[in-house]
Amino acid sequence: MNIPRAEHPNPQWERETWKNLNGPWEFEFDFGCSAVERRLWEKKRFDREILVPFCPESRLSGIGYTDFISGVAYRRNFELSQEELSGRVLLHFGAVDYEASVYVNGTLVGSHKGGYTSFCFDITKHVAPGPNTLFVAVKDDVRSGLQPKGKQAHLYASSGCDYTRTIGIWQTVWLEFVPERHIQSAKYYPDPANGKVTVTGLVQGQGTLQLTALWEDKPVGEAALSVEDGFFTAQLDLSETHLWEPGKGGLYTLLLSFGEDRVKSYFGLRTAKFQGRKFLLNGKSLFQRFVLDQGFYPDGIYTAPTEEDLVKDIQLSFAAGFNGARLHEKVFEARFLYHCDRLGYLVWGEYPNWGLDHAHPLSTETYLNQWSEAVERDFNHPAIIGWCPFNETWGYREEREKNALLTSLYKLTKRLDPTRPCIDSSGNYRVLSEVYDIHDYDQDTQSFQARWDGLTDRIRETGGVIPAEDPFFNSAPEGPSGRAPFFNQPYDNQPIFVSEYGGIRWPDDTVEGWGYGNASATPEEFFARYKGLTEALLNNPEIFGFCYTQLYDVEQEVNGLYTYGRVQKFDISLIQKINQQKAAIED
Repeated sequence: MNIPRAEHPNPQWERETWKNLNGPWEFEFDFGCSAVERRLWEKKRFDREILVPFCPESRLSGIGYTDFISGVAYRRNFELSQEELSGRVLLHFGAVDYEASVYVNGTLVGSHKGGYTSFCFDITKHVAPGPNTLFVAVKDDVRSGLQPKGKQAHLYASSGCDYTRTIGIWQTVWLEFVPERHIQSAKYYPDPANGKVTVTGLVQGQGTLQLTALWEDKPVGEAALSVEDGFFTAQLDLSETHLWEPGKGGLYTLLLSFGEDRVKSYFGLRTAKFQGRKFLLNGKSLFQRFVLDQGFYPDGIYTAPTEEDLVKDIQLSFAAGFNGARLHEKVFEARFLYHCDRLGYLVWGEYPNWGLDHAHPLSTETYLNQWSEAVERDFNHPAIIGWCPFNETWGYREEREKNALLTSLYKLTKRLDPTRPCIDSSGNYRVLSEVYDIHDYDQDTQSFQARWDGLTDRIRETGGVIPAEDPFFNSAPEGPSGRAPFFNQPYDNQPIFVSEYGGIRWPDDTVEGWGYGNASATPEEFFARYKGLTEALLNNPEIFGFCYTQLYDVEQEVNGLYTYGRVQKFDISLIQKINQQKAAIED
């Protein structure tokens, strides 16, 4: 059988003993969300078939139903050998949107809320040699205000910057067979200055944990320690130091063994931090030439049709002169992050907060759980150089007497990961952040440059501390749709990131399209506008990075440098030439 997305879903934690469960599954719509009450797993024959891991809204799933879907149900059989049952059997889901209840052979083995984070259940006591049945019931309500939906449309049809919805399984499902004594997890803390890497983690059982680091298949560091049921810390001294670098990558292989358990992993040696208003990677100032990547695909919606499609998006970005991306309003699959690691492509890790009522008392509970899972899963990726749990929290104002959502999530993120910077909310509504983060979609190059030059002048005049009541802020123009001033919060000497700008609309011959401002009339006008906006940021000595909206069109939003089908609209080398000019803030 030809299994879609047959590659291992998580190269950073890879065992040879695994089984991919992608492919044809039985499928039914469950608009009444009653599948569990009806014991649907007992039904003789389901109505439809779906190709996992593609969502039912996608063409690749074989269904392509794009109206609102409140519930779905999946079923498939899988075979297990006696040898596979000699240890523990773990059932993994890359992502299921939104609330999943999982049954094995008619018994509930676990439930999970969160449409973007991976989860796993130990199903050992529920399976037997020979045929077994897996059943998954899913509920989803993007209009509830109680769940993050990201860019999934809250209206019937896609519009503006909301696109086709996703429900159900949209990443790989797999089984993993591990010994009774096994390694549960590990986190890596690279220390390039001292040529070391510290590894912390958890094990199940007692024995000797062996760790071996390799560079190009050559052993360059080892550690062995006795551990027993729980937490461990190990430090490897590396005989060779190779930095992870932008555009190059540079990954050490890490082999972990514990009893009969064998895990293949990797890490990169690099540091990412701010010094003053500069962003430093490995101690050197680096301008973040970023682009917005929303992770949508014409045929797969949230799911890339093939692994090659994941790689292609990174290559398209490099070709346009960018060195990284904001992975926007979505938690990207681990396999994409692996290629970012491998190729040296810098990214900010985000979460799809849109759709959530940020002022609701349950929002903190929802976000604490789901954001924690995202940070824990992706902690070890060297390509991730910062976290940003929220984007444009419109209408939310954090006050002392109310639920302090942004503050709580910022503090949680720093406790989960003290090694990376964090932006609490991207785009104008910061509460507690290391970065002064702004979205500016002004399409007039002169007023755009004047505004940023004005901020630079005001920083110099005030010594870098500008209160919100300062006349400069009060005179700032309104943002897109008149929603808010661009600068509406005090500036306190933070690094400055223009994390959304541009969005220049360029419809093709077949699409009317939506975008920011008026569409350019000619390619020459487009390039002049792109050049003016981008150079205003590159030439500003206070700005450490930009993020252009966006890499490719998504459905009706036609402000990409490439079409939705990933075809370049212009001579992309001209964009590359503009982007790769030296920035004023760089050494």
